[in-house]
Amino acid sequence: MVSVKDLQYTYSKAITTMRFPDFDIQAGEHSLLLGESGGGKTTLLHLIGGLLQSQKGKIELDGVNIAALSAVQLDQFRGKKMGFIFQKNHLINTLTVKQNLLAASFFAGNPADPQRAVEILEELGLADKLNSKVTELSVGQAQRVAIARAVMNKPALILADEPTSALDDKNCEKVISLLLKLANHSWATLLVATHDQRLKERLNRQIELKSTEINRA
Repeated sequence: MVSVKDLQYTYSKAITTMRFPDFDIQAGEHSLLLGESGGGKTTLLHLIGGLLQSQKGKIELDGVNIAALSAVQLDQFRGKKMGFIFQKNHLINTLTVKQNLLAASFFAGNPADPQRAVEILEELGLADKLNSKVTELSVGQAQRVAIARAVMNKPALILADEPTSALDDKNCEKVISLLLKLANHSWATLLVATHDQRLKERLNRQIELKSTEINRA
């Protein structure tokens, strides 16, 4: 499902280049992307998700070299194949919870599926928040809505960036259990970028980023 080879990335004005390890993740496999804060986990996740354009190396998702896609093709591919959970939820505050979920289908070019929105929210214990505005939610509730939005289109790949870093042990367990349940239900590949050592007990496959920086030529 995911194949990364010879991948490097340099931010503008940076004096070093990030070099990432080669790895493959099979369809339906769940993996942790581990490393210290500032070690490149978010950058790598954004490269895999096509939010950053790789400068050297290859990223293949479901057999597709995403660097070969046009901007429009990449947007369509991302909408249909990926679900992204950011460190910040990026929900649309002017919309209701239901509208935020249906927006995910709209941007992917899929028909609206209100029933799926209801079913996902029921799984998350948020059925009573269906018509609430995002601004009426607690931080934890908004996080769960962001997870619901990420899986709305039954993505083949779920990318989660530090989904538990700000949570206590009880809520950390709830979030990772939910992600695993939703991923297993649709046979999705799950890649979680984190420095949260608690997750090592739940996901056995681990990809560790160590010293990834090299001097630029």
